[in-house]
Amino acid sequence: MTTINTSTTNLNDYTVEDLQTIKAAALQHARDAAEASIEQHGEMGYCGFAWVTVYEKGSTKLGRALKAVGFKPAYGGGLQLWNPSGHGTQSMSVKEAGAQAYADVLRSFGIDKAYAGGRAD
Repeated sequence: MTTINTSTTNLNDYTVEDLQTIKAAALQHARDAAEASIEQHGEMGYCGFAWVTVYEKGSTKLGRALKAVGFKPAYGGGLQLWNPSGHGTQSMSVKEAGAQAYADVLRSFGIDKAYAGGRAD
């Protein structure tokens, strides 16, 4: 697995391999957050969806790398990854916990325009 030195890395210098490493870390944190939410609260609330949006143009180097690891163009601009925890639940709160954890990891790597979102079904 590639290691990333974030103290010297410019966002535009991230390679697809770097983004795959970041995605793997973010995915693990998202899964852990979703499981922790279920353990603490159960599958409460109502059905819904959650995603992470990165407000980056798909034509930039970072945008192309994000698309290469699974992000898709978002209707309102930027790039999105739906259900980043990959959890099969219908619980919106569980999916939102995973999305928030995923966005937090992206921001920890300097991708500051990463936000979690969700909506009821």
